[in-house]
Parts: sequence; C-alpha cells; structure tokens
Amino acid sequence: MSGTLQNINTTMVAASDDAVLAVFERLAIEAGRAIMEVYNSEFAVTDKADASPVTQADKASEKIILEGLRAAFPDLPCVAEEEVAEGIVPPDLGRAFVLVDPLDGTKEFVKRRTDFTVNIALVRDGAPAIGVVYAPCTGRFFSGRPGKAEAFEISEGKAGTRRQVHVREGRQPLTIVASRSHLTPETEVFIKRVAAAEIVSVGSSLKFCLLAAGEADLYPRFGRTMEWDTAAGDAVLRAAGGSTHTLDGAPLVYGKRNQSDDADFANPHFVASGRITDPAFVY
Repeated sequence: MSGTLQNINTTMVAASDDAVLAVFERLAIEAGRAIMEVYNSEFAVTDKADASPVTQADKASEKIILEGLRAAFPDLPCVAEEEVAEGIVPPDLGRAFVLVDPLDGTKEFVKRRTDFTVNIALVRDGAPAIGVVYAPCTGRFFSGRPGKAEAFEISEGKAGTRRQVHVREGRQPLTIVASRSHLTPETEVFIKRVAAAEIVSVGSSLKFCLLAAGEADLYPRFGRTMEWDTAAGDAVLRAAGGSTHTLDGAPLVYGKRNQSDDADFANPHFVASGRITDPAFVY
C-alpha cells in the first residue's frame, strides 16, 4: 500500500464519523456566515471558463472550508469546485477524499433567491459516506453519516433541536423535485411519465434533502452535474434510507476520472429516490 493511502487510512481511522461530521458542520456554518455577508452587500459576478457564474461568496466560502479541512485532516485529499476550475486537483484520491461545493446554486444566489447551499461530503470507496448541506439564507441544515440523517435549523450561528429524518414510502401522487435552473426536455418527459405527479421546483442540493426528510419521492436529473454538486445531498439521502442510481440501475459512484465521454468528476444522468417499490417510476 502506498504511503498516501496509509496516511489517508490513518487519518480516517483516528477520526470517528461523528468527529468528521462535527468538523463538516462547523465549517459549513462558518462558510455560510461569509456567504451571507456577501449576499447582503453589493457584489460582482464573473464568468468562469465554462461560462458558469462565480462570486466572492464562492471564493470566501471555499477558502474557509479548505483551510479548516486541511487543518483537521491534513492527509485527506480535497476536491473543491473553485480549485478544480483553476486546475488544482489532487493527483491521487485514494480510497477516501472530500468533495466541496462552497456555494451550490450560484445562479440562485445571484438572483437573490434563498435556496443556495454549502456542500461538504466525504467519499469512501466511491460512495458518499458523510455529508452536510446548509442553506444559510433560510437556516435549514441537513447532515448524514452511515445509519443516521438529521435536520435542524441554524439561528445566530447555533444549531437548534435536531430531528432524525427518513425517506418515506412512495405515495400517490408521487412528489417530484426538479431543478429550477436546469430543467431539460428529458426531465420533462420523465415527469410526464409519472402519472399525476406533484412537482416541486427547488434549486441546489436541497432536492436530495427533501427526499431524505420525507417531503418528496423522486429527483430525476437528466442534465449535467458535477460530483461536488451532488455528493453531500446524496450522502444525506443514503443515510436517510434513500438511493441514487444511474439510468441503468447502478448506484451513482464518485471519484470518476479519465472518462472517455466527459470531464473528470462529471456525473451521468441519474434518479434519486426515497422508498419507491415500483421500478417503473425510477428508471
């Protein structure tokens, strides 16, 4: 085994899931505070090479998160959206690494909407194991680790009463959450196939969290996403008893590199779901 993998394993064995989650939660709250300082001021918007928007809030949030992660887990590789945009990517991810989206839903943020989020996730062996999703504008916070997903509110930087959340049994009509900014024709076709479905439009990774909290049943995504967009919400959903699958029924995996048909860390189309017993509604 390489020295890099030994160091990663040593780091993660020394830190329990609860300890990792506590670090993620603290950093997400700190990052959310920095985001809201920008949100409540005049700010500039620039375009990255892929034409997606970026603001000072994205950069300030990522700086807080990465500095905190590297202090707490110095041997754990971090893949963060803004660093990747600058060509900064760990050469070896090993069996465990962190995915960071410092401000998921920048388009929502720029339009002064409220459902943008901070996302931090630990990936182990290709699966999202621990994740936090924080919506600083509304105070909604979701966290997940193996066997336990929780939801609570943040007020004045402090966490309120925690409640454990679980996915619900599929019911009629099924509730589908869809992307407000990225609704594709393929997604619309899928939605029409699910008879009498109730549609809830929401931005960012909160879509996964609504499934995890039993507030919705399906989240189809037939448009491009990156792993940092989905990993934290996916971790919360899986911890709550849900799943995320590609269109061939395989679990969505993370750490995808050297893909012949897309960029590193790009996701295929997928469907996230709660407890749906009829596969016709999922694939």
